[in-house]
Amino acid sequence: MTTPRFGVVTDGGLDVYPTLHNDVPVAPFAVNFGSTTYRMTEITREELYRQLQTNPTHPTSAQPTPQDWMSAMQAPGTPEVLAVTTSAGLSGSHNSADQARQLLAGPGAPRVTLHDSGTLSAALAFQVHAAVTAAERGLGIEQAREWMRAVHAETELYFTIETLEYLRRGGRIGRVQAAVGGLLNLKPVVMVDKAAGTYTNAARARSYRGAIQALTEQVTRRFGEGTPLRVGLLFGDHPEDADAALSQLAARHPIVWSDRTGVNPVLSVHVGPRALGVAAAPGAWPWER
Repeated sequence: MTTPRFGVVTDGGLDVYPTLHNDVPVAPFAVNFGSTTYRMTEITREELYRQLQTNPTHPTSAQPTPQDWMSAMQAPGTPEVLAVTTSAGLSGSHNSADQARQLLAGPGAPRVTLHDSGTLSAALAFQVHAAVTAAERGLGIEQAREWMRAVHAETELYFTIETLEYLRRGGRIGRVQAAVGGLLNLKPVVMVDKAAGTYTNAARARSYRGAIQALTEQVTRRFGEGTPLRVGLLFGDHPEDADAALSQLAARHPIVWSDRTGVNPVLSVHVGPRALGVAAAPGAWPWER
C-alpha cells in the first residue's frame, strides 16, 4: 500500500457516508442549550430531536475552537496536513482553522494547507473523499485540491425542510416570513451558492411532499434527464424521505452510486427534526475519467 504524503482533516460540518473515504479526524462543532454545551460526539441525533421538541431553550451552534482544530491537525501524524473546512461563507470554522495553523507553526509541527470547501454536509463529504483518494494514491496536496475543486464545481447540494419554525428560532429568517410561510404551508428548497458559499433559495412548494418533488426536479434540471448520477442522501427523523427522493431520481437518471446518512446534530439545530438533503454530481469521479 502506498504511504500517504499528507493527512486529511475536516470539521463537524461533514456528514459521513460509510461507502466514501470519510473516516478522517474531525474538529467538532458544538450545540449549546443555554449554559449546557454538547460537543457533536456527546449528543445523538435522536437526543437532539427530543430536546428540540421539549427543551424551552432553543439551541445555538458553535464553531470548532482553534484548540479543536489543532488536535485534529496533529492526529494524522504526517508531515503535511490538508484541512478541509466548511464554507467560510457559512461558518467561522475556516478562521479557527487558520488560527490553529498559525499556532502550530514551528519545528516538528505538520505543515498545514487550508482548503475552503465552499460548501458543507454531503457535498463536503464528496470533497473529503477526493482528498483522501489522492492521499491514498501517494499523490500530493495540489492534486488533491485540483480534484476537490473539480468535485465542488460539479456537485449540487439541496435541502428542504418540513417547517420554517427552527430557522425562525435560530434567527435565520424573520417572524413574519415564518408566519406567512406557515400559513401558506410553503416549504423552501435551499441550495448552496457555490460562488459565495452561502445559502440561496432554489424553489418552493406548497407541501413537504411537493418540496421533495421540487428538489429532485431541480437536480434533473441542473444535470439533464438521463445523466448518470452519484447521489448522497440526508434525512432527519423520517428516513423514508430519502427513499422517496431516490426513487424519483432513479426514474429519470441511472444512479451509479448512492448512500444515505442522518443529518448531523449541528445542522439539525437549524433545520429541525424533519429535513431532506441531496448532494448530486455526474456519475464518474474526476480521477475515473
